[in-house]
Amino acid sequence: MPIDAQTEIESGERFAFGENWSRFLNHLTEERILEAEQSVKTMLQEERLDGKSFLDIGCGSGLFSLAARRLGAKVHSLDFDLSSVRCAQELRTRFFPDAGESWVIEQGSVLNREYLERLGTYDIVYSWGVLHHTGSMWKAIENASCTVAPGGRFFLSIYNDQGTRSAIWVRIKKFYNSSLFGKAIAGSLGVAYFALQIIVAKLLKGENPITFFRNYAKFRGMSIMHDWIDWIGGYPFEVAKPEEIFDFLNRRGFFLEKMITTNDLGVNEFVFRLKQNQK
Repeated sequence: MPIDAQTEIESGERFAFGENWSRFLNHLTEERILEAEQSVKTMLQEERLDGKSFLDIGCGSGLFSLAARRLGAKVHSLDFDLSSVRCAQELRTRFFPDAGESWVIEQGSVLNREYLERLGTYDIVYSWGVLHHTGSMWKAIENASCTVAPGGRFFLSIYNDQGTRSAIWVRIKKFYNSSLFGKAIAGSLGVAYFALQIIVAKLLKGENPITFFRNYAKFRGMSIMHDWIDWIGGYPFEVAKPEEIFDFLNRRGFFLEKMITTNDLGVNEFVFRLKQNQK
């Protein structure tokens, strides 16, 4: 399968995820890295990952590959978008310049089953907010699940199915990626919409919205503006109900260890474990 994310970006079929994450790296701080580490530790319920192999499918900014490496894991990062690959390479150069085989980074597609089979299996397969952006979500989930070692864990998040609201967002995302005009209009209106929504919600609760914006980095170490742009422009875009993800992976020998769901437009987070005798 040829890897040509840039062609899809230029034709309006794909959001430039890597470009967005390269801008995010200008805002990366030690505090954000520590928050990313904490989110991994909380969901996996482990303080360290020493001796474990960690596959980061759709590494994006490279932040969570960095977090896993700092927690002691041997990391393999891959992304379809070459700009994202370069982001991860930049972080490796900054923090682990002599990583060698302990942190491998390459361009690759989760939709390429033969490629994934060559990578082997891993103790932890991490794909947060990625597989619903491939254009073939269920195939991506199945392919990613095949890289989990027996007894290993699959940590993923998938956009929540909101029915009509989700369908509306598909149209907005298509418009955003259609042209510079689309980016300007959908981007500015989308940011204003999210900001106003948060401000009103916090004020109605008697809370200070400025505090929320200031503390946003405590959510997985991310940046609110880059997250908003990622949401507004993130295309391809698919969704699923939590029970659909559960049933799909349960049929493939996984059992659920931890789950965080939402009743809004965000993601549902899951940590599944593959049964020891499954492969």
